[in-house]
Amino acid sequence: MLSRLLRTYLARYRGALIAVIVLQFVAGISGLFLPSLNADIIDNGVAVGDTAHIWAVSVWMLGFSLVQVFAQIGAVRAGAHAAMGMGADVRAALLRRVMSFSSREVAQFGAPSLITRNTNDVQQIQQLVVMGAIMLVAAPITMVGGVIMALREDVGLSWLVAVSVPVLLVAILLIIRKMVPLFRLSQTRLDNVNRVLREQITGIRVVRAFVREEQERERFAVANNELTDTQLGVGRLMVLMFPIVMLVMNVSTVAVLWFGAHRIDSGDMQVGALFAYISYLIQILMSVMMATMVATMIPRASVSAERIMEVLQTSSTVVPPSNPTPIGQARGLLELRDVSFTYPGADSPVLCDISFTARPGTVTAIIGSTGSGKTTLVNLLPRLFDATGGSVRLDGVDVREIDPEQLWRRVGLVPQRPYLFSGTVASNLRYGNPDATDEQLWRALEIAQAASFVQAMDGGLEASIAQGGTNVSGGQRQRLCIARALVAQPELYLFDDSFSALDLATDARLRAALKPYTADATVVIVAQRVSTIEDADQIVVLEAGRIVGLGRHEELLATCTEYQQIVESQLAVTA
Repeated sequence: MLSRLLRTYLARYRGALIAVIVLQFVAGISGLFLPSLNADIIDNGVAVGDTAHIWAVSVWMLGFSLVQVFAQIGAVRAGAHAAMGMGADVRAALLRRVMSFSSREVAQFGAPSLITRNTNDVQQIQQLVVMGAIMLVAAPITMVGGVIMALREDVGLSWLVAVSVPVLLVAILLIIRKMVPLFRLSQTRLDNVNRVLREQITGIRVVRAFVREEQERERFAVANNELTDTQLGVGRLMVLMFPIVMLVMNVSTVAVLWFGAHRIDSGDMQVGALFAYISYLIQILMSVMMATMVATMIPRASVSAERIMEVLQTSSTVVPPSNPTPIGQARGLLELRDVSFTYPGADSPVLCDISFTARPGTVTAIIGSTGSGKTTLVNLLPRLFDATGGSVRLDGVDVREIDPEQLWRRVGLVPQRPYLFSGTVASNLRYGNPDATDEQLWRALEIAQAASFVQAMDGGLEASIAQGGTNVSGGQRQRLCIARALVAQPELYLFDDSFSALDLATDARLRAALKPYTADATVVIVAQRVSTIEDADQIVVLEAGRIVGLGRHEELLATCTEYQQIVESQLAVTA
């Protein structure tokens, strides 16, 4: 998965990657000349007292050093450009994929996991690319070049390289092997921490209302400790690497000095060559260490790549049609024909054989007990889910055959849980129509009974709205969401229990103002209160996912037992 992800998203940065290879090759070759030049200074300058030779070779060393420095700076810059660009592309691809998901796929992954995949997991891939550009590309150049240069200095000590490098590689690879499962577990536990924290922040009012602070602290502590223990396990393994590297390096250096001293004594090797050989051996071992350091990042990046590709390879169950059917003139005629819906893995359908027609200029209300399938039914109309049986038709065309963008432009949905985005009142209202004028916004606010409290807010239309609308009350948030749908002026309005947070007087005023504004549109209202829907042109009564009553308020009072029970229960509560 990792190689596939890198091939896909690094392709457009091929030029930067080529620059990294070229510049690291130049830097590596320049660095390899330095020990040889230093040996020349010792043997042919210091040993014989030739100051001019020392100065001449020193100038060459300075030149190679400058080339190495600037080449490495350029390589790091090019590598960072490729890594950051690739990260931005992957995050954009993830967002596009998630935005195409239906509610089913979003629930399958969960919001905390999707956030982690788009942030932490992408960051792991970026770090691997950056470190690869800095270390992994340079390591084989330095290692191969170091071996060649060391053999040039003295072949007799080459067996030390043949022993020390495999020993270092085997030790580090054994450590990496133990780290792979820990990395995978670490990402899963990070998801869990994000999930718990998100639940606690979102439900902080509930936590305080039920005095559950201590229990929630303990729940977070459990998730946090699990993540900490896993990361400590990774840290303990990583800590072993540097002592092992230093041990092998120091033992190898001592061995070179020991055996090199005997070769110098026998006249087979010069002092400068010994110091050069030590330098080359250290460069070889350091390159092995750098390569293995990057290799330690590969398992974690591989896990992250699997999680990213899992999202990118998941197709939405709501698939856009390959050849969309044009609707033609917009009217808003909604027809449900034997519609059924079953959640994946469920034993029984949530909705079964739902059939009714909602015509333009009429109000269709849906009512039923909790769990009867009201919200699921509303989600089928704008195609947030696809019906598993039957068809939902808008203006005579199955919604599965309509281009999703065209469908959504014709539908104004006010969800059961009203949600506002961070920004201003105006920016939230213009989600429905980016070109709406201030007059249109105020008109929608007046109909939604929200104009008075918006005028009282500091800034009016430009008043600040916090993420989720947490700085306004539930009723205000609900009215702003209704106003947002009104600004769009669609052919089909869907109000999913959108009046529940309103008092009866505000509810009545809103519905009275709404009636002339939506006179030409099709209106579908899901409600719990009978008073909200008793004036509807038709009322659909749901029970256990089936229609048990269909007609006007007076008709259902006379013919539908379930509706009678709902009305009687609410009258009893009111009394």
